[in-house]
Amino acid sequence: MEKLPGSVRIKEVGPRDGLQNEKTWVPTESKIAWINMLSNTGIKEIEYSSFVNPKMIPALSDAREVGKQIKRNPQVTYSALVPNQKGLEYALEAGVDGASVFMSASETHNRKNINKSINETFPVLKGVIEDAKNEGKYVTGYVSTVFDCPYEGRMDPEKVITVCDRLLELGVDDLSLGDTIGSAVPSQVENLLDVILKRYPQEKIIMHFHDTRGMAIANILTSIQYGITRFDSSIGGLGGCPYAPGAAGNVATNDVLYLLHGLGIETGIDEKNIQEASLYIQSKLGKVLPSRSLLANAQ
Repeated sequence: MEKLPGSVRIKEVGPRDGLQNEKTWVPTESKIAWINMLSNTGIKEIEYSSFVNPKMIPALSDAREVGKQIKRNPQVTYSALVPNQKGLEYALEAGVDGASVFMSASETHNRKNINKSINETFPVLKGVIEDAKNEGKYVTGYVSTVFDCPYEGRMDPEKVITVCDRLLELGVDDLSLGDTIGSAVPSQVENLLDVILKRYPQEKIIMHFHDTRGMAIANILTSIQYGITRFDSSIGGLGGCPYAPGAAGNVATNDVLYLLHGLGIETGIDEKNIQEASLYIQSKLGKVLPSRSLLANAQ
């Protein structure tokens, strides 16, 4: 195994990407209590909600209330997903530290998700990015379906590059590359990173894996061997995309920590506290979460 990094940074996306596809309503006070628990695990960034139209994502319709009432740890950055300038306005009112904009490398998925073509999406994001930067906020650009699309199949890395280039030109600080349907295998990760890392510094790249086919941990290990040290994950393996049929949850934070700590890579995150926060949200949703580490430790 090639030389491993001394540390890796995890962004917890469970409160946003994890809950957005859930049919069970988690009360606002429970969301707040859960995020407060996550704030004391050692995680350095929490994506706590999404400021999209509540009709589109009912599970996160209380984003403003959550943002205003969570107890903020000064060691934690609190970010949220914002689709447009109205969403950014609400997010700023709720006190975000960072804004995440989103689009797809796939034309069809972008239309399903955003109801716009890729070219129509850039002007909308341009305004959001400029306004967020003017408010002193950092901006992450999410790019979905970078490996495979549920509608178009295998994605050409050049399509991914085209979207990434434009987002960086518009001013995003970093890029989160998403295996939205959880179909990628390590060879696909290698093929994409071979292209991506010739073009952008690795510090700007975050990998975002879903675990539909159980490949997320293998893909993370492959990414680490390419020098990537930033990953999105979701506590307990919560998650899914409303516009990617069959997609399972994000890779579980619990399982990622088991891998990283087992390899001697520091994260600053306490696995016991992660376990407690996982059991808390599991009880609120009334279902068993898919994280293997969570299941093993609960026995």
